[in-house]
Amino acid sequence: MAFTDNLKKMPGVAHLEAIRLLDGEEEVAVIEHKPGQVGSLTLYNHLAQTFGAITPEAARAGLELYAEHTEDARANPGKHPNIDRLLALAAGGRTLRVKHVFFA
Repeated sequence: MAFTDNLKKMPGVAHLEAIRLLDGEEEVAVIEHKPGQVGSLTLYNHLAQTFGAITPEAARAGLELYAEHTEDARANPGKHPNIDRLLALAAGGRTLRVKHVFFA
């Protein structure tokens, strides 16, 4: 199934301004509610709701959900940083905590 089809099955993110990803207390990334990132925001939010954090298992599930974009990310490192992050987490065994930032 294509990424856009997978997104339709995930909870909406109209209430989210951003998701902050934390390694311990260190912020390692922010995915914002803006053009070009809403798909990743939706997917990471779904993973956080399903797994409680971005665990290696969550990362593997996310790579499947990114569908056709995962292969493009593997072929073009750096082109899709949010997918690159999941590739590293799936391979390295780390877990990132998720902090939701809501629109005021």
